[in-house]
Amino acid sequence: MTIAIDVRGVRPGDYRFAVSPLAELCAVLHVIAEPGHHHEQREWVSSAVDRLPVELVHELRRMDYLFRTSRPDMFLPDQPRASITGELDALDRLSDETWISSALLTSSCGSIPLVDGAASPLSDAGVRQVALDRARARGARAARFVEATLTDPSRARRAVRALFEACESAFFAAMWQRVEPHLSRDARRKRDLFRTTPTPGPTLAEVSPWIWLSDDGSRLLVDKVQDGFATAVGTGVTFLPSVFGSPHLLVVYAPALAPVVQYPVPDVSPGLGPDSTQVRRRLHALDNPIRLRLARSLARSPRTTSELAELWNLSNAEISRHLAVLKEAGLASAQRQGRRVVYRLDITALRGLGNDLHAAFLR
Repeated sequence: MTIAIDVRGVRPGDYRFAVSPLAELCAVLHVIAEPGHHHEQREWVSSAVDRLPVELVHELRRMDYLFRTSRPDMFLPDQPRASITGELDALDRLSDETWISSALLTSSCGSIPLVDGAASPLSDAGVRQVALDRARARGARAARFVEATLTDPSRARRAVRALFEACESAFFAAMWQRVEPHLSRDARRKRDLFRTTPTPGPTLAEVSPWIWLSDDGSRLLVDKVQDGFATAVGTGVTFLPSVFGSPHLLVVYAPALAPVVQYPVPDVSPGLGPDSTQVRRRLHALDNPIRLRLARSLARSPRTTSELAELWNLSNAEISRHLAVLKEAGLASAQRQGRRVVYRLDITALRGLGNDLHAAFLR
């Protein structure tokens, strides 16, 4: 499944790369709420939460509807500001209808399906019921938060802003000071690549292996768990690099909004691994008793086709066919040594399959 973004006529300068402290803070809050999605950051999460004031931990739990499963589109701005304060000021200028709809329904950047064309939950009883039903499906705490938000939007908006300001004061300001230079360098480098490359295809591959250009060049395609469509005609596309967002690749594609993509920064979050096609290929390669035996043999020492055929009482041709599948999946390699061709198992690729599968599911 893919999110398709219409980029017909979009100029290189309309592919905007910028950093957003608000988007990165929300990525951090997601890590705190769902540490199981981010095993490489689990130690940091534990130490960070242990140091937080009890009152702040309570507020994070009370409002985790906003960043546990999905994130409101308004938290990934298409026109980022330089500071948390500037981005929160921009949120304060939204109407109650827009703010509430984004918070409770139009989280197109996450795993919850987008409610397309819905009115505001504040003015439409049917849409209000949809928002409440979604919250109740996610548990009593989520239901209480959404009910309170719908009852008193102004109070909810003040509480969310106060939560973000408290997080900045407690831990995020120091964190942002550490990661912002790297994010800015990544954004500048990719912005320069877009401006100097005739077509955006190669640069998209630099952004993420899960983003590519359609064959006719009219659409930017993002591999996601759901289908969707957006247009960048007249608005451009905003790309936000993220350290703490890995392995997630988030896309804002709600109607009437400029598309935004938040992508993991590769050299800060290594091990992004192959795309989902490669993961499936590797699982298929090992889902065969003969290839599994061959892989186990190669894990112990490099061997030739003839040695494997003798070891397992199979023909050279049959061994060759199975080795070709392991090679295509990136699990084995061949090296000529004189007149012999020796096969080796890529232990790193095998070990990484667990992380790759983890990332492919959580993207």
